[in-house]
Amino acid sequence: MARVLIVGCGGRGQALARQLARSGHAVRGTTRDPARAPAIVDAGAEPYTGDPDRIATLMDAVAGVTVVAWLLGSAEGPRADALHAGRLRMLCEKLVDTPVRGLLYEAAGSQPAEVLEGGAAVARAAAATWNIPVEVLETPPEDCAAWTREAVAAVARLLAG
Repeated sequence: MARVLIVGCGGRGQALARQLARSGHAVRGTTRDPARAPAIVDAGAEPYTGDPDRIATLMDAVAGVTVVAWLLGSAEGPRADALHAGRLRMLCEKLVDTPVRGLLYEAAGSQPAEVLEGGAAVARAAAATWNIPVEVLETPPEDCAAWTREAVAAVARLLAG
């Protein structure tokens, strides 16, 4: 089976981690706060402390990963919008030199629509420029069951790709 890196392994990320782990995948989930690591472990994932606003802190987490899930549609903080623009673009540029075969981008959440649409455009541009297979997840996160089903299906399509 494959290893999936979930960047932003909060509530929805943990729901995805549970489903992927049940299917036999190895899952690694990131958090900025080491105190949240036990919840990631409980979800069946290996915790990794890193900050998506500092892409270099995530690069060791990419080791052995097949798919990266960028689940930051509801990220908070003063620079959360940068996670869907420059930071996402930088991640995609760095993924070119790794074994990663796919990117799942969450284009739904509490961020403004224009921020999420911009992030989806960055992900699609990476697909066109560097041949990185991309899935854009637009399922509203309010329906956690549907969101999780769609996220699992998107990872499966990336792995089949």
